[in-house]
Amino acid sequence: MKVEFLILIVSAVLSAVFCAALIPLLKRTGARQYILGYVKEHTQKSGTPTMGGLSFVAAAALCALAFGLYSDRLCAVAVTFGAAYAAVGFLDDFIKHRFRRNLGLRAYQKIFFQVAIALIAGIFCYRSELTVLHIPFTRISWDVGAWMIPLAAFVFVAATNCVNLTDGLDGLAASVGFWYFAALAPLIYFLSGEEGTALMRLCLILCGALAGYLLFNTNKASVFMGDTGSLGLGGFAAAIAAFSGNLLYIAVLGIMFVCSGISVILQVIYYKRTKKRIFLMAPLHHHFQEKGYSESKIVYAYSLITAAMGAACLFFVQ
Repeated sequence: MKVEFLILIVSAVLSAVFCAALIPLLKRTGARQYILGYVKEHTQKSGTPTMGGLSFVAAAALCALAFGLYSDRLCAVAVTFGAAYAAVGFLDDFIKHRFRRNLGLRAYQKIFFQVAIALIAGIFCYRSELTVLHIPFTRISWDVGAWMIPLAAFVFVAATNCVNLTDGLDGLAASVGFWYFAALAPLIYFLSGEEGTALMRLCLILCGALAGYLLFNTNKASVFMGDTGSLGLGGFAAAIAAFSGNLLYIAVLGIMFVCSGISVILQVIYYKRTKKRIFLMAPLHHHFQEKGYSESKIVYAYSLITAAMGAACLFFVQ
């Protein structure tokens, strides 16, 4: 437990230090967020530095190295996939910054990179015989064999995009991400035992890194994570879950990420068919904002639900 506690402290401090140093640099280089015109509540946020996700991604990668987690093959590959998605997000953010616009990579370009990485992840899982999945709320496992390739690929793409869509309010994606990893860590311990130690510790590193970043991202945010952070966060979430056999738990522990993604899909489909909207605005957190709820209350509710789902999962597997 001493090592786990130390991991949390070191990653949090390192992330906070990186973020504090990064913000002035982002301001000098003009890496600022361009707010969409129809999100009226966020007009005052235009010009806030973005790409802050670099701080917690870098902190997580360095802490994993410092604590010797790269000696574990699965942990090293998980960090690689998290960094790969963060690189795609960085490219998207860089284009926005370079051309002073809200649009970075084209949708088809972003999907191409995401799917390519996801397919590599699926193939890796299959070739490494990581095809046994734990069924949520049970002690039952299911070997999906070669179906792991398309399943993992789908989950990687879905997870990264859902986290990206959740990143719309100060502290929202980072807070939900914190509780996601806080629940996934003991889940790996209960279901994988000593074999999952490295991945469990990587979860704790990410908890600490996100906690350090949240010092600068809670309302009113001094920096946004950008696609660099949201895609990287989604990549870490999918990789650790997949490599620990907990791929199906993403939809449970990450229920609020899922709600963000589904709300957008439903809104688009319904509007194209009826020219009417289900929600006042999608993703779902913007609907609640339009209903008059403050950002802080929405973030608190999302975090509380994520923590409660995590507690429920742990209750059934102990």
